[in-house]
Amino acid sequence: MSIDIRNLSFSYGSLLALEDINLTLQEGRFNALLGPNGAGKSTLFALLTRLYALQSGDISIAGHSIAQHPAQVMRKLGVVFQQSTLDLDLTVAQNLYYHAALHGMSKRQARPRISEQLARFDLQDRLDEKVRHLNGGHRRRVEIARALLHKPEILLLDEPSVGLDPATRESLNQHIRQLCQTEQLTAFWATHLMEEVQSDDLVTILFKGKVLASDTAAQLCQQHRCADISSLFRSLTGVTE
Repeated sequence: MSIDIRNLSFSYGSLLALEDINLTLQEGRFNALLGPNGAGKSTLFALLTRLYALQSGDISIAGHSIAQHPAQVMRKLGVVFQQSTLDLDLTVAQNLYYHAALHGMSKRQARPRISEQLARFDLQDRLDEKVRHLNGGHRRRVEIARALLHKPEILLLDEPSVGLDPATRESLNQHIRQLCQTEQLTAFWATHLMEEVQSDDLVTILFKGKVLASDTAAQLCQQHRCADISSLFRSLTGVTE
């Protein structure tokens, strides 16, 4: 299940946030979107999830335009936003059952899926705990479990590891990679952290609203004669920190 983005531009008034973005995600792979804060990553995700209406260009999923077939397209997506969207005053179970209901699942249908996802993240004993009592890492895991409940073919993650400790960041990153391998999930992981990108990832470098490069990290490093993704990023953007 691939995403094709063609000639996509978006402005906030006179401020051009995205300029002529062309990008194809590899199906069943971990696709990384790398860029500093303010590069346009969240704007791109807002367009992919229809929080913002398209102004110019098009986005298609499995050949279906997001503008012409929005309901059909959105059913295929799972989303984890940068800012948490869990209801802190509800329990983990209540948050998950509510999400399942929004996707047309009965409680009977949702129950085994919730059990499966919580088991994946070792959260079975947190089912009846209010979300506000969970730490940041556990909240993120609940959000990813929620996003996978309706068995999406594409998972969008906008800076999902922000605020997490290094060990938890690594655990989440590796879990999503495992899902790509075992379930052919197509993941689109936006980050500003170089260590979250591996050499065989398809990585797109976004800077000041423009795509500077898009290929596997290894191929880009070879093309630009850079030792690693950090030096590649510095070479293309001029950003030293």
